[in-house]
Amino acid sequence: MKTTFLPVIVCLYSFLSCSPDSGQDNYRIAVIRYQHETCTFCPGGDTEIADWTTKKPYLSGEEVLEAGSYIRGFVHTAGQLSNIELVGINSPHYVFGGSSRSWNSKESFEHFMQIILDDIESKMPVHGVYLALHGAMAVREVPRPEAEIAKRIREIVGNDVPIAGSFDLHGNEDGEFLQWADAAFVTKRYPHYDAFIQGGRSANFLYRSIKGDYVAASATRKPPVLTPTVLQWTGQSPSMDIMERARRWEARQKDTYVSVFYGFPWSDVPDIGATVHVITNNDPKLADSIADDMAEFIWRVREDFALGEFPMPKEAVARAKDAITKKEVPVVLGDYSDRPGDATWILKQLIDQKVEGFLYATIRDERALAQLAGSNAQPGDRFEMEVGGFTGPQAGSPVKIEGEVLFFDPLWSYDNIAVIKYGSSNLIIITPTYEQIISPEQLRFGPVDPDDYQVFVVKSRVHFRRGFDETGYAKTILVVDAPGPWFGTSRLDALDYESGPIRELYPFDQDE
Repeated sequence: MKTTFLPVIVCLYSFLSCSPDSGQDNYRIAVIRYQHETCTFCPGGDTEIADWTTKKPYLSGEEVLEAGSYIRGFVHTAGQLSNIELVGINSPHYVFGGSSRSWNSKESFEHFMQIILDDIESKMPVHGVYLALHGAMAVREVPRPEAEIAKRIREIVGNDVPIAGSFDLHGNEDGEFLQWADAAFVTKRYPHYDAFIQGGRSANFLYRSIKGDYVAASATRKPPVLTPTVLQWTGQSPSMDIMERARRWEARQKDTYVSVFYGFPWSDVPDIGATVHVITNNDPKLADSIADDMAEFIWRVREDFALGEFPMPKEAVARAKDAITKKEVPVVLGDYSDRPGDATWILKQLIDQKVEGFLYATIRDERALAQLAGSNAQPGDRFEMEVGGFTGPQAGSPVKIEGEVLFFDPLWSYDNIAVIKYGSSNLIIITPTYEQIISPEQLRFGPVDPDDYQVFVVKSRVHFRRGFDETGYAKTILVVDAPGPWFGTSRLDALDYESGPIRELYPFDQDE
């Protein structure tokens, strides 16, 4: 008897000693980051390798494990699980100018994919892969970049290794990503308070999948709706209702994940528009029924979700003056349509209507900053030049500013920004690229105190509500439109789509 069972006992002991739960070995999970929200209609030319490498060639593996809210959430949750070893994979850093830059070139995509693939191959084997993505990256000659990323990773790690991705709700996706990956986790709030949470959910999913406790079954639907991002704020209906419906399904059905992409209309790609992903634990019938319900609900609320009107600059500034008179200040004017960052429509109206005590944060003008640097500008120097209005007709015309340099120094990861004191207690902040101010605390630096101002202008659609609206800081919020049929506005039919099937999507589809 001893002779018969001894090999079995030795074999069993050997198996347990090298299993991850034994404490001898770990589940190795590769972590990769490749994120860009691409405005293909923005001027300025393609996004090249140089635009991704302004600060460094790429993020090293160790740096990746600290890069952004999604990954921090993933790392935090993974740290609470047993026998997890995170393997950071060399990944792209970020694009100078963010989503104000146009198409990613195929050369840049292939360059960074080679960096990723070479590194993950050198660190095999892995038991799982986490992809921190965005969903609205657009690459020339690569119709679905995020799906292509998952496909190429799958070809290296094999079919048995689970892959999960986290996404921004502005992603343009369809079912192809889930042909190569096992799950997608999308933010449910805009502003994106829950990026950390979606990273954590990705970690839990991968852990259970590796252990065999979760077998993903997925369903994808694309309700044919195209909506501008300014209407996607989850603090208002119907956007609020769509995401609440997704959360209810998750609360009612164990082991179910319901994700909704609202889409990014300024990427001219074939999978543009809304998408629903549902993941269940080996229950494809349930996944299908929930996906159908979510898609049908989005279709029912399509009118309010896709159509909206906002005051033009002249009216908005007049309403701001009225709010000042009524002491309903501070006022925030959200210049929602200005993706390049140099539009001057609101600035001109503030000047023409003689508004006092405004802080314009910010206007993009790298040319003005170059002149200030060339003259070794110092606080107290006179400032007299035109700013903004140079990226095309959607930006308006340059506005001449005569004032005083109040601040000229490095800030917000830029080599220099400038603060110009202008007119009667007004400030204009000049940055070298588009800058989205989210909170008044960002404006509390050097000689600048945001509490001194009655009116703020921010280049933002929704994110500014985090610090100015939801905190109660601003008494009056006005989202401001721009004249003309240009990209960035809610008038999406003005855009010349070539790849995006706009005529098949509401509100442009005439055959509903």
